[in-house]
Amino acid sequence: MPTLIRLSAYLSGVLLCGSTLLVNPAYAANSVQQQQFFEAISALCGKAFAGKITAGGSEGDGFSGKPLVMHVRDCTNHQLRIPFHVGDDHSRTWVITQTDTGLRLKHDHRHKDGTDDKVTMYGGETRDTGTANLQTFPVDDESIANFKQHGLTQSVTNEWQMMIEAHTFTYRLTRENRDFKVEFDLSQPVALPPAPWGYK
Repeated sequence: MPTLIRLSAYLSGVLLCGSTLLVNPAYAANSVQQQQFFEAISALCGKAFAGKITAGGSEGDGFSGKPLVMHVRDCTNHQLRIPFHVGDDHSRTWVITQTDTGLRLKHDHRHKDGTDDKVTMYGGETRDTGTANLQTFPVDDESIANFKQHGLTQSVTNEWQMMIEAHTFTYRLTRENRDFKVEFDLSQPVALPPAPWGYK
C-alpha cells in the first residue's frame, strides 16, 4: 500500500515541497513529466510483477504461453535496470537512463554465459517531454546501424513506449505491421526471479 500511495503521488501532478519542484538537480534539463515518470518506476524498486501479452502475440513468437516477469532490480538516481524474464530466458534487461536532454531506453541482451548478444544495447531517446505516465523512445541511429548490420531491417523503424499507471505497467513495441504490447499487474508483486544473465 505505501508503494501505491507514493506512485499515485508521482502521477497525480507536479510534486512540490513548499513552492519548490523536487527534481534531481544533476538532470535539471529533464522535463517535469520525465522526472515524474522516472520516479514513479523508481518507487517500485526491488519488486517483480507478472505480465501478459495484450497485443501482437502469436504462437511461436518466443513470448506467448510463457510466464512474463519484470523486475525493477537496480535503481540509482539516474538509471534503472529492469530485467524482463520470459520463462527460462533471462537474457533481457531494460535500461532507462536520465540524460542531459531527456530519457534513454536501451535493451541489454546477453547470452546465458553473460556475454553480449550481437544485437544488444539498442533502443532510443525521447524527443519530447512525454507525460508523467507515458514516454516514447523512437529508434536511434546507432540501433538502426546495428539492426542493418545483422539483417534486421524490419526493426529500423522501431518505436518503444513505456506507460506506468496506478496498477499497470505497459511495455509496447510498434513498427510497420507490428504492434506488440505486454501489461504487468503492479497491484500484486510476485516472487523475485533469478538474476538476469550476465548480472550478479
